[in-house]
Amino acid sequence: MGVSKLDILYRRLLLTKLFIRGWGRPEDLKRLFEFRKMIGNREKCQNLVSSDYPVYIDKIEEQSDCKILDGHFVSPMAHYVPDIMPIESVIARFQFIVPKEWNSKYRPVCIHLAGTGDHHYWRRRTLMARPMIKEARMASLLLENPYYGCRKPKDQVRSSLKNVSDLFVMGGALVLESAALLHWLEREGYGPLGMTGISMGGHTDSFKMGQEFVKRFPSSADKLTNLNLVSRTLNLDMTNQVVSPKPAECHNSSKTSIDATSKELLVQDTSKLECFNQALSTNKSSYASCNPQSSHLLNKEQRRNNLQKESLIFMKGVMDECTHVANFSVPVDPSLIIVVQAKEDAYIPRTGVRSLQEIWPGCEIRYLDGGHISAYLFKQGLFRQAIYDAFERFLHKYAN
Repeated sequence: MGVSKLDILYRRLLLTKLFIRGWGRPEDLKRLFEFRKMIGNREKCQNLVSSDYPVYIDKIEEQSDCKILDGHFVSPMAHYVPDIMPIESVIARFQFIVPKEWNSKYRPVCIHLAGTGDHHYWRRRTLMARPMIKEARMASLLLENPYYGCRKPKDQVRSSLKNVSDLFVMGGALVLESAALLHWLEREGYGPLGMTGISMGGHTDSFKMGQEFVKRFPSSADKLTNLNLVSRTLNLDMTNQVVSPKPAECHNSSKTSIDATSKELLVQDTSKLECFNQALSTNKSSYASCNPQSSHLLNKEQRRNNLQKESLIFMKGVMDECTHVANFSVPVDPSLIIVVQAKEDAYIPRTGVRSLQEIWPGCEIRYLDGGHISAYLFKQGLFRQAIYDAFERFLHKYAN
């Protein structure tokens, strides 16, 4: 199977550069690696957000077939990793689209996480939430990503995150913010609850699905108790983040003690942190300070090639640590996960990587024709059907 020409064309049309300021501050990366260990562990993560975490509704708008609620709350990320988020992103914002009438005794809600470049709510509301009201009387909650829409820093250009660390902040914040919203929905009597996302939204959603939050159905659901919320979650189109193919930073892997396949990327002493700082510097002289003996033996072209190669190795190690779903707990019931993949996806590799069915035994993989972009533009109905099927599967398995 080939790759989509539309995907290739779309990638070439993107002119803005990602991560123009490099990796971010070394001390921020160290804190994020430590925090990743917390949210990647089910026992620790389930206690990070309290069941009564405050959520506020700012506005309610009546529509012919639904109500649209706008709300906000303080991102729990601001409590656990202080000052890591830009001030504009600290307040999490969401839109809740609720049908005026339900077609059963249940009040199902699906949280939709944003894909790359999906600012504000219009796309998800128009392509997913409003059709779901018509087709299934299912409510949708649209969470605004940090660094997007109203939460975008003033000096950020469109969706182009300035630092690699911003990507990790976004993912960690969305895990905790989703937990706060799931608690709130349960308090308000909604259920069953699920999560979905397309492209980057599906990848972020998978982190949340790996965490266990013991929830209860609302009283209308025959008093089913002590069911794990992660059993009710679903995922569409799992993806990995795309990083700039032209890294500007250099590092020395032997000095930083970072292994691309290691799960222990923490910097544990001052000397390592100093070299780690040098590794993240955009100044090429840092390479010479880390490796003064071999630097003068290499000509300019050889040094450039070595720097690029080592940067890619370093980047792979960091990305694997923070974004690989295998580093997060396996969902409680993977059989309720439905993954939709494009056969000709030019963004997400299908070869040379571990299968999702190996990482989440029992999950369902559905394939669609076309590539990444065409699936997003023209196959929304297939994504919605996967959502309905996952909710039905949950009800069949746990509600009877």
